[in-house]
Amino acid sequence: MEVRARAPGKIILTGEHAVVHGSTAVATSIDLYTYVSVHFATPSDDGDLLKLQLKDTALEFSWPISRIKTAFPESVLSCTPTSCSVEVAKSIAALVEELDIPEAKIGIASGVSAFLWLYSSIQGVKPSTVVVTSELPLGSGLGSSAAFCVALASALLAYTDSVSLDLSHKGWLSFTEKDLELVNKWAFEGEKIIHGKPSGIDNTVSAYGNIISFKSGNITRTKSTVTLKMLITNTKVGRNTKALVAGVGERMLRHPEIMAFVFSAVDSISKELTSILKSPTPDELSLTEKEEKIEELMEMNQGLLQSMGVSHATIETVLRTTLKYKLASKLTGAGGGGCVLTLLPTLLSGTIVDKVISELESCGFQCFIAGIGGGGVEVNFVMSS
Repeated sequence: MEVRARAPGKIILTGEHAVVHGSTAVATSIDLYTYVSVHFATPSDDGDLLKLQLKDTALEFSWPISRIKTAFPESVLSCTPTSCSVEVAKSIAALVEELDIPEAKIGIASGVSAFLWLYSSIQGVKPSTVVVTSELPLGSGLGSSAAFCVALASALLAYTDSVSLDLSHKGWLSFTEKDLELVNKWAFEGEKIIHGKPSGIDNTVSAYGNIISFKSGNITRTKSTVTLKMLITNTKVGRNTKALVAGVGERMLRHPEIMAFVFSAVDSISKELTSILKSPTPDELSLTEKEEKIEELMEMNQGLLQSMGVSHATIETVLRTTLKYKLASKLTGAGGGGCVLTLLPTLLSGTIVDKVISELESCGFQCFIAGIGGGGVEVNFVMSS
């Protein structure tokens, strides 16, 4: 039997950067997924390897089970989410160094380390083949690493007694609230290996789905009553998140009163957006009115982000292009490149959407259309033929 898991990516709708200074931010899941499948070896497979196949990067890694046992002389198998110790981290680093990952793809090394920790902690040392594919571009602020950790933890936990799932069910299965909490905690441990000190927002959105508001470390989950579609434009420009955050902090020190007003305005935008998303939408007219309000909030938030100094020439190109078609856009995440969101109103014609995408792609950008606010991680059991 094979188990598959899919976990959604995420976007930040409002509040990036300002959240560091006490404002509310709003994040949501998007229906672009990372998929992980796990197939444990059987006696007939005649295999004694743990294999990891990363389809999107055309990389495959394998470890003899004997080598992993040597790296982990004491079992790290755990029933509860556990942080990776310094000693085990060194052992994992040695296993990853032996892989000789190409320099151009060395960024995935931390993801491989997270894989080894989650796998050995949840399943112990046993042979299997794990295959990963994703609709999310790496390192673009769409939560690709969190979706990987959530999908991986889900697939591995599905093979244990720690969660309650109906193996006879056909199609995608959702976890119970209690089981989702376990999945999320394990995924967070994986994120810590990849990012050091993650906020936990990305994995929470990927695990639970829907809308999440967060302020001063407090997370509030909300279900949206609105079905919205976003055009997500990846500028393909890498960004230095730490430098951008530091730059906003320095601007705060230079202009404390002004920046305090900026952060307060962002907080109000996030709260109003949440209110709009969760209020009833009885008819098409109400939906149109909501979309118009959301467009205005996005434009205001983008203006405030520009005043924080986190925009970029490529982001401005996307803004100018979409504005020609009277569409509202804003950066999402750290800024300085990365991705830009454009709301696609329900009544917008497909012809206009095609024109916008064509113009953006001619600039060398990558475009995705995604629904927001959907469900979280799911698993699917596939019986061997």
